[in-house]
Amino acid sequence: MNAGLKMKISGFAIARNVIQADYPIKEALLSIAPLCDEIIVAVGKSQDNTRQFIEGLNIPHLKIIDTVWDDNLREGGAVLADETNKALAAVSPDSDWLFYIQADECVHEDDLIKIKNTMENCLNDPHIDGLLFDYLHFYGSYDFLGDSRRWYNQEIRIIRNNKGIKSWKDAQGFRHQNNTKINVAHCHSKIFHYGWVKHPKHQQVKQMQFHRLWHDDAFMQKNVNISDEFDYSNIDSLVPFNGTHPNVMQDRIESVNWKFNFNPILKNFGLKARFLYWIEKKFGWRVGEYKNYHKIK
Repeated sequence: MNAGLKMKISGFAIARNVIQADYPIKEALLSIAPLCDEIIVAVGKSQDNTRQFIEGLNIPHLKIIDTVWDDNLREGGAVLADETNKALAAVSPDSDWLFYIQADECVHEDDLIKIKNTMENCLNDPHIDGLLFDYLHFYGSYDFLGDSRRWYNQEIRIIRNNKGIKSWKDAQGFRHQNNTKINVAHCHSKIFHYGWVKHPKHQQVKQMQFHRLWHDDAFMQKNVNISDEFDYSNIDSLVPFNGTHPNVMQDRIESVNWKFNFNPILKNFGLKARFLYWIEKKFGWRVGEYKNYHKIK
């Protein structure tokens, strides 16, 4: 696909202990590979074979940089942005656009042309710093989507190769170095987020890993449930997913070895949350929605 591009595109990602928690990082990287001239993966020192796994992926132009995570950066998940910025710093200086993908995200092959076209259309517009994607958050199984206010609707995943733009806070999005929001264009494409679709044992491992990035040991001992398996039943609202998943995810989906049953009619809301949910579904307006960007196109 990139044979006719007049742009150079770098992908970048971070990885650590991805085998322990069964992250679909292979699928994530494969999903953006058709658009990328190189993919940089910052691989943190791990307790599993993450580096060997990434090294063995048959993905053209994939480059590994070895890092050591600073486990003292536990407030607000700051270590995630720190590691993301290490990968960001390693991309080719002559790349035009940088495509960030997290280890539990994928893009659909049907959106690749739209993404490419948006990058081309915005390439010479100096007002556009990044591209905004819509999000699908899967929960419990590949058949259900989270649709309440706990899930963010949109986020930045492509940025211009500008050294003044950095990963921000817990690496969910990007900002200028002075922490001001960047200007983005909507690329009318989706990120499939699979962070909440794993075997309950792997999900529990992921939750333990995640909380250690945010909280100290005292908080962990007091507030984090110690269990062999994650309990998926504590969820407020889900809706059925009736679309198609990216092709790169098909083998993983077909190998599912757990069951998750949920009645999407049921809603576990308090009165205020139920009212705000009704407004959003009725009028398409999320009251008080926080947006980590300026959408100008």
